[in-house]
Amino acid sequence: MESRVLSGSTTIHGLPRLRRLTTTTTSPVAACFPTTRPTTGAVADGGNLVWGRQLRPGILFEASPATALSPVTKRETLLRPCRTAASSPAEGSDSGGEAKVGFLQKYPALVTGFFFFMWYLLNVIFNILNKKIYNYFPYPYFVSVIHLFVGVVYCLVSWGVGLPKRAPIDSNLLKLLIPVAICHGIGHIMSNVSFAAVAVSFTHTIKALEPFFNAAASQFVLGQQIPLTLWLSLAPVVLGVSMASLTELSFNWTGFISAMISNISFTYRSIYSKKAMTDMDSTNLYAYISIIALIFCIPPAIILEGPTLVKTGFSDAIAKVGLTKFISDLFWVGMFYHLYNQIATNTLERVAPLTHAVGNVLKRVFVIGFTILVFGNKISTQTGIGTVIAIAGVAIYSYIKAQMEEEKRKGKAA
Repeated sequence: MESRVLSGSTTIHGLPRLRRLTTTTTSPVAACFPTTRPTTGAVADGGNLVWGRQLRPGILFEASPATALSPVTKRETLLRPCRTAASSPAEGSDSGGEAKVGFLQKYPALVTGFFFFMWYLLNVIFNILNKKIYNYFPYPYFVSVIHLFVGVVYCLVSWGVGLPKRAPIDSNLLKLLIPVAICHGIGHIMSNVSFAAVAVSFTHTIKALEPFFNAAASQFVLGQQIPLTLWLSLAPVVLGVSMASLTELSFNWTGFISAMISNISFTYRSIYSKKAMTDMDSTNLYAYISIIALIFCIPPAIILEGPTLVKTGFSDAIAKVGLTKFISDLFWVGMFYHLYNQIATNTLERVAPLTHAVGNVLKRVFVIGFTILVFGNKISTQTGIGTVIAIAGVAIYSYIKAQMEEEKRKGKAA
């Protein structure tokens, strides 16, 4: 609470009148605040005060046995914050003896910007390396398992060294996380099936329809009323994806349908996530989801791709790139997958819903742009226009929804 000092003719009941200081004092110490805070719990003469905070009368007028100042002189001392000529710069600090603020606390915007930069960078690297692997090893179910497996090993090692400490999990929370993890696993596998079948840029264009499925599920599954403005903002998304799909040079139904299934799976993951709200930190929560998703994804990979992998899959890949590169590619693509998801989760915890929405849209723009440049994918004019329209629609939708979420949050806070 901001402090206010009363002077002039104002009188506080029970306290002597305070007057403005009009004469100079003979001692610089008596005329100034002590500029450093006492190290012990006792309050020195003049009070252990920081300007702008609440002034406590008990501190202001407490007598000190070490001094013989008159009451008037003491109050004049307290009401006159000035510096002596001998004060050092550190002692003249208006924050007294408060702890120094670290760089990360002093510049939070730079830290958040760094998180966004790493999120985008790791995402782009993952998509490029992932597509390169599919060019010589087209087994998306197995590669999806590798993504999760490397991430789980990373989590187990992190828990082993205590960074972070493993959060305990009970049977009730486990039951809530299983549907979330299954939807996460299905969505991840279907995304990779699409990545292997069509151009990465086209898969991300289809996945721009995810907000449409989220809105539909909220309206028809959860029974939440979606405003008309939100539905209208989704029209450009549907139009843009349709335009891009009709003239996409790498189009095939496997890639298109698997990307749509991925959208549906991630939509239900969001629904189950709302039911599984927990106080567990995001790092531990994502680790548990990855472990459950890995267990779920192993059987279909063995059933659908196991026999082919044993016969020709591994041998063909090793013949093309060599054993060392093959293993290192699988390791690094799994590491980049886990890190970009983990940093994305940590980043979104630091920002408001609107910043979150803008970040997701820009991430998709970065991925589409960089993959087109790296792989030299040729796109038709209509596909390019459709992609731009779809991304713009996602941006409008995200902005409107973020504004709604912010209004709800402010309403609850009020």
